[in-house]
Amino acid sequence: MFSYTSAQQQAMELLTSPAHHVMLFGGSRSGKSFVLCCALAIRALRVPGSRHAVIRRYCASARSTIGMDTMPKVLRCRFGRKLRWHFNKAENFFHFDNGSEIWLIGLDDGERADKILGKEFATIYFNECSELEYSSVQTALTRLAQNVPPLTNRVYYDCNPPGRNHWCYRVFMEKCDPVTREKFPNPQDYAAMQMNPADNRINLPDNYIENTLANLPERQRRRFMLGEWSDDVDGALWKRDMIDSARVTEVPPLSRVVIGVDPAVTGGKESDCTGIIAAGMDYRGEFYVLADESMQSSPLLWVRKALVLAKKFHADCIVVEVNNGGDLLGTLFSGEDDSVPIRQVRAFKDKFSRAEPVAAFYEKGIVHHAGNFIELEEQMCSFKSACRTASPDRMDALVWAVSELAGEKRAERFILV
Repeated sequence: MFSYTSAQQQAMELLTSPAHHVMLFGGSRSGKSFVLCCALAIRALRVPGSRHAVIRRYCASARSTIGMDTMPKVLRCRFGRKLRWHFNKAENFFHFDNGSEIWLIGLDDGERADKILGKEFATIYFNECSELEYSSVQTALTRLAQNVPPLTNRVYYDCNPPGRNHWCYRVFMEKCDPVTREKFPNPQDYAAMQMNPADNRINLPDNYIENTLANLPERQRRRFMLGEWSDDVDGALWKRDMIDSARVTEVPPLSRVVIGVDPAVTGGKESDCTGIIAAGMDYRGEFYVLADESMQSSPLLWVRKALVLAKKFHADCIVVEVNNGGDLLGTLFSGEDDSVPIRQVRAFKDKFSRAEPVAAFYEKGIVHHAGNFIELEEQMCSFKSACRTASPDRMDALVWAVSELAGEKRAERFILV
């Protein structure tokens, strides 16, 4: 017999309250996405022919987490075998016998995402909204236009809470426009509820909270176990305002692009990630962080990922730290594709000293993040002198990339990204 947890029942009540925008935030595995998928399915089944959307940053993530996991579990557990539905794998949408649909959309899916967002929806659910840019959310909200009485059009959000400078904190906690900081005229339209793993203990593996979440580094533990919004770390090289104030949604023509790589020492399950960051420089000498494709994998797989990224952005070169890999890394790259120049660099200074000049560029407001890079920015804003946390792989790759761009002058060319 299916039943909601106490927290999920409270969330369901909030999701049917007068608030048009509702966000569930909190730690990992707390049941947020499950209850939001329940609410979405209930609305789809209530009104025949209604259309609903789940939007995530990456199409592959929307498909694997919602399409292949959470939503099928919801439909089986909450509604049972009598409910007839079909998942169209080619187009990424659930179809019900009453004609209603739930579409899965990844904002990275280019023209296909634009085509799907050409439809009108009665509900939009922004899954892992901390990964989304506010401008993308605003654009998607223009499609909340399907008129299917008696449904009132609604917007749902969920996230593991990022920093207090993130737009979702400003919208739901401060009840203000995250750009102008003006207070909303109808703050009651924005409601939020915290849900944590402890609220969902009955559905979690034994000791998951005590043995897994409780052993994370402090900042991650506070975010993924306690569901807390993070503050700046005293003594950290970067502050969130430094990043947020220079963030952009459009990138000008670039004269140079490089890929920075900070390799992991090993490729096992317990290894650090290999940092893989794409960054460029415009004709004014300002820098743009374009992509974070860091990954935990074998050396061959991350070499291939870096090469794909270099081709995508027409990079001048791949800058790779070789302290731990030596000439072997160069051999791996050339063995896969010898058309991309590889610049091998060695670290003679400590991480903090190498990072200081790059942090100074941020202080001047001349480094722009083209989007939100949650994991990278978390490493940057928690890194300080004598830092004892896990290796800041993404940050190191960023430092190598920007340092390369800021160094030797090259012939000008223009790259459109």
